[in-house]
Amino acid sequence: MSKTALVVGVGSALACALLWTGCSDFGVKPVAKAKEVQKPAAAFSLNGAVGQPMPGFSLKDANGQMVRPADYKGKVVLLDFWATWCGPCKIEIPWFIDMERQFKDQGFAVLGVSMDEDGWSAIKPYVQNMKMNYRILLGNDDVSTAYGGLDSLPTTLLIDRQGKIASVHVGVTMGKEEFKNAIVQLLNAPHDRASAVDSGSALALLTRPSAR
Repeated sequence: MSKTALVVGVGSALACALLWTGCSDFGVKPVAKAKEVQKPAAAFSLNGAVGQPMPGFSLKDANGQMVRPADYKGKVVLLDFWATWCGPCKIEIPWFIDMERQFKDQGFAVLGVSMDEDGWSAIKPYVQNMKMNYRILLGNDDVSTAYGGLDSLPTTLLIDRQGKIASVHVGVTMGKEEFKNAIVQLLNAPHDRASAVDSGSALALLTRPSAR
């Protein structure tokens, strides 16, 4: 997935961090426009994703171990698509570190999928510096397409114990305590029934940053 498909400039990155929105089209490296490649139509869309099974993937972690959603069957999962160059992502990471620590023994796991083009050479120092205690995977174009294109980072999904999407959050649209409450709700839901996150007055809505 191209970094330039997600970012619009350093000024926009600072603005989106201050306004608690997602990084959209925020780039670090200039890329020459050689030719336009038509993106294949995604079979999956984040709009209307709630209640659908999470799309599958096979991605490697920092130790080279292959990770698949089936490895987390029966657990509540916070699946976070992020990048080291994404300012708003840095807001959420300490929250997710705390949630991993607090809930990991209750059948919960955080999975961070980095969309960095520079790969582990960029990711590993960042993970070490941030003291990230949850599993990090290296994303690719296939997982981006599988999850509808991932036009903004962070994009965070809460997955229930049945492997179904309970809520989707594009950008920093939910606070730390709201995330915690949603996780507790999913952890306490019956194991044999798909669940949805109650976010105040609405159930499991796709939340996107509003235009400023």
